[in-house]
Amino acid sequence: MPVIKSNFTMRLDPVTHFKIKKISESEMRSLTNMIEYLIKKEIKRYEEENGEIMYTDEDIFTE
Repeated sequence: MPVIKSNFTMRLDPVTHFKIKKISESEMRSLTNMIEYLIKKEIKRYEEENGEIMYTDEDIFTE
């Protein structure tokens, strides 16, 4: 079964890009995978402090 993922453009300043790239290399992850991991980690932290962000299928599949 294929994994469904959203595509979007992200712009980073050169220093941030370099640092995330270095972190991803040290963690043996691709840059994209590292960014996804960090985003998920931050969402988890946010939800622990502020409660779960609720959504419906309509929210997910209509944006």
